[in-house]
Amino acid sequence: MGNAASGIPPPGGSNPNDKQNGQEKKEEKKKWEPPLPTRVGKKKKRGPDAASKLPAVYPTTRCRLRLLKMERIKDYLLLEEEFVQNQERLKPEATRDERNEEERSKVDDLRGSPMAVGSLEEIIDDDHAIISTASGPEFYVSIMSFVDKDLLEPGCQVLLHHKTQSIIGVLQDDADPMVSVMKLDKAPTESYADIGGLENQIQEIKESVELPLTHPELYEEMGIKPPKGVILYGVPGTGKTLLAKAVANQTSATFLRVVGSELIQKYLGDGPKLVRELFRVAEEHAPSIVFIDEIDAIGTKRYDSTSGGEREIQRTMLELLNQLDGFDTRGDVKVIMATNKIESLDPALIRPGRIDRKIEFPLPDIKTKRHIFRLHTSRMSLADDVDLEEFVTAKDDLSGADIKAVCTEAGLLALRERRMRVTKTDFSAARERVLYRKNEGLPEGLYL
Repeated sequence: MGNAASGIPPPGGSNPNDKQNGQEKKEEKKKWEPPLPTRVGKKKKRGPDAASKLPAVYPTTRCRLRLLKMERIKDYLLLEEEFVQNQERLKPEATRDERNEEERSKVDDLRGSPMAVGSLEEIIDDDHAIISTASGPEFYVSIMSFVDKDLLEPGCQVLLHHKTQSIIGVLQDDADPMVSVMKLDKAPTESYADIGGLENQIQEIKESVELPLTHPELYEEMGIKPPKGVILYGVPGTGKTLLAKAVANQTSATFLRVVGSELIQKYLGDGPKLVRELFRVAEEHAPSIVFIDEIDAIGTKRYDSTSGGEREIQRTMLELLNQLDGFDTRGDVKVIMATNKIESLDPALIRPGRIDRKIEFPLPDIKTKRHIFRLHTSRMSLADDVDLEEFVTAKDDLSGADIKAVCTEAGLLALRERRMRVTKTDFSAARERVLYRKNEGLPEGLYL
């Protein structure tokens, strides 16, 4: 007894303090836990979510219990649909406005943003340029990166953003849209056979316009230069425009028709620019004929004026003079002008070298009247008492358009009385009406 030293555990025994230390070390060690599931790199499963899936219906066999369960599911879906519709209808006004704004933005995206058309004046660098618009001022704007810089050159037509005026595109065909409208794609139906009389005028316009385009070698052998253009003048209704339509019908050349008032534009410089574009398009589509009707709208005699509009009209006429008699030759481009007042035109416009031939259209004589009456009455049903010679030999100043109006008015008077034949009374009444209107409502023989 007492042989063992104090404090030394006997062999085969255990110390309670060692057990406590081991338990504390085990508690300090963390237990291994599996990582949290992640969706990175995994494909999303197709189909509805688990929350929106319909519950499974058991039993699977066709029986009344299965039918009752499916009817309950259907009732629940109907309630859910009604609830969603009520929530959509009872949304606050602010949410509804936001939805309208969103729908409006979608419509704008589908419709596209509007674009303005301008002219490129100068290229500053690869990203900036100076442009001008029809409203007048010039702008220093940026060039979008997707614009083809090779197509940009001073004077070309560009597309501009409607707010920032930045260049967002280039118009390949820089011709004025108005000039494209002036070009006749479909030839008129009138021909030389529809013109009553005017044999001398037809011969002169053929020698001046058609023959130089179809047989230019004849003029070279003769040693003369063909006329650059002709002017048709005379009282209204004598067939000037009709003859130009016949020329367009007979020739295969490009026909450009423009009225003199169309060359008068609102902004400064647009009228001369339109004249240049007109002749440029005519040269590109040569051989071509340019017909300018009512030339007295821009070709009146020049005088000192303080009005800016009058000066702009005179600048337009000066550009027309330059195009007619400039340094560029107009070999395959012929110009036809028509006017009722040749005495009011500027002498520089109708001088030889610019307009080489002046063709007068007088009032029709008896032979021409007879021809015109036959043309307009060839398809009419005339009664036996109608004698056209009586109206042909009448001493009145009827033009070709007046004779056509007489025939049309006589036909209308016959239709008013439900008759399919035109009588002499109809022609007499129609002639009196036409003469009354031509004299501006004044009876014959009344002079003021």
